[in-house]
Amino acid sequence: MSETDSSHGRTRVKICGVTNKADRDVGIAAGADAIGVISSVPVETSREVSASKAGQLLRGLPPFVTGVLVTMPASVDAAVTLQNRVKADAVQIHGGLAPEDIKELGKQVSAELVVAVEHDQDDIEAYAAVADLVLVDSAGAKGAGGTGETHDWELTAALVDQLETPVMLAGGLTPENVSTAISDVEPFAVDTASGVETESGSKDHDAVRSFVTTAQGVRK
Repeated sequence: MSETDSSHGRTRVKICGVTNKADRDVGIAAGADAIGVISSVPVETSREVSASKAGQLLRGLPPFVTGVLVTMPASVDAAVTLQNRVKADAVQIHGGLAPEDIKELGKQVSAELVVAVEHDQDDIEAYAAVADLVLVDSAGAKGAGGTGETHDWELTAALVDQLETPVMLAGGLTPENVSTAISDVEPFAVDTASGVETESGSKDHDAVRSFVTTAQGVRK
């Protein structure tokens, strides 16, 4: 099952920023649809792992769970090189690659492409045209996600209606607010990292279970 296959009326769930096997396996057991690992980003984060560890974590996923490489490449070539090492099911791009770069990347890798955008930037449609999925996030100053902050869900809901490309909602989602977020936005998928952590880079296993169960229990 790919990142953009039908979910039969429920929202898909991605647990992101996984750094170790125990956290990965809790997400899998909880029923997460996708597991995200972060590698090769030019910002300081305790969620970053090496390319070799990213590959190890994603190779341990069972069938029907999507492995997502989250990265901020400086160029298309850098993204291709990293993906060739990690061999993820999907590559999630943050940062400065232009829409034409994303299109070229799609020609060079077989993985699906997820492009992270801010909810209010002007060129979302251009990215949506070349991506398999658009992730709407609350980005920091350098274009990275994982800020733990929510954004204007009304604008994201409008994007869901406007775009043909599926939309994944991220940014400050927790077990406590994800139900409201799904009801308000009706995204294809939701993504959490800091919202299910005890500290940056370490998951709260009870929170992971609660997030997945709550999100998947909301019917659209």
